Amino acid sequence: MTFALFLAGNVRWLAGGMLLTFFSSVGQTFFIAGFAGAIREDFGLSHGGFGVIYMLATLGSAASLIIVGRVLDEISVVKVATGLILMLAGSALLMSAATTVPVLLLSIYLLRLFGQGMMTHTAMVAMGRWFVAERGRAVAVTTTGHQLGEGILPLVSVALLSIAGWRTAWMTAAGVLVCIALPLCYYCLRIPRSPLTREGDDHESGRQWTRAEVLRDAPFWAVCTGVLAPAFIGTSVFFHQVHLAELKSWAPGVIAGSFAVMSVTSVTVGLFTGHLIDRYSARMLLPFFLCPLALGCIVLSVAAAPLTMTVFMCLLGCSYGLSSAVFGAIWPEVYGTRHLGAVRAVVSAAMVFASALGPGLTGWLIDQGVGFESQLLGMSAYCLATMMVLFPVSRVLRLRQAQVVYT
Repeated sequence: MTFALFLAGNVRWLAGGMLLTFFSSVGQTFFIAGFAGAIREDFGLSHGGFGVIYMLATLGSAASLIIVGRVLDEISVVKVATGLILMLAGSALLMSAATTVPVLLLSIYLLRLFGQGMMTHTAMVAMGRWFVAERGRAVAVTTTGHQLGEGILPLVSVALLSIAGWRTAWMTAAGVLVCIALPLCYYCLRIPRSPLTREGDDHESGRQWTRAEVLRDAPFWAVCTGVLAPAFIGTSVFFHQVHLAELKSWAPGVIAGSFAVMSVTSVTVGLFTGHLIDRYSARMLLPFFLCPLALGCIVLSVAAAPLTMTVFMCLLGCSYGLSSAVFGAIWPEVYGTRHLGAVRAVVSAAMVFASALGPGLTGWLIDQGVGFESQLLGMSAYCLATMMVLFPVSRVLRLRQAQVVYT
């Protein structure tokens, strides 16, 4: 099937997944961080202080996601999605009304849980279940919603902040979720894709792993070390974008404008990766997604020209495109679809945990005098070390599949 025919035949479900990932942006760091300076000023918080609040809220959402994420194994996608959009809108309203640190903490926790966590989780579980032979392409198309959000919303947040202030911006976000996201997502997702799978293709390894079995599988934890890196590094850079601009003496629009470069790169690489996954498998591509990110961290650390941010965002987009497609497809590919909601909830929680740890840890290190540029070199070293781990893991997973096929 050509890509055009694939899109035409599945536009309803692919659009539903894209909408979920796009509107999850309301709970993503790149959107929240656009208001970080104004929020810190209103509440009298330092970089480290706001980073700790953000870390605690996100850690709480990660812990909750492990429990809440399995609801997709019991309740239909459309019911979960509509409930999430309403909860996310309520969280945005609470954010706009926050006047104390505890309420700020609660609102960020809810934004992270229902936005970054559950809306993305719901989209990926739906694509993993509804597609088999074209799973890689379905995941890649769905994740373009993230890239569209990353390319558009940072500029929107800057504009809203300058025109109306951060509280009005959050009220606007709530209105958009209820008036636009809710009806569109309901229309696209109300009819599940049928058939969900092809006979004989439901799970390539022939086994439906429970979450308990997955947690006892050593390769799972090795792969999770790779999951952590893009979430930790991307969130850290986005969260400290104001500090980074001051450090490099860049104009305020330099970083916000570079998000579009990341989005275009991520979409392009993600769609190509989806095609490769459908041809070769996510297991085969597993070790390669961190290479651009490792190089990008080095570039951002040592260079200071405004073009540096564009180069970094391009490389980050490559890693995002690779990782989003690979990690959207590898879990149903390796562990099956029957318990996918529960299994992927653990992975999503790990990603949220990494995104929580990033701003808090890097902010604390900044307050302790460890420069952000030096921290970027450490992040690059982690990526390179993790790549070395993932090469043998990829081979183990491919051998496991080969043993199943020939027995």
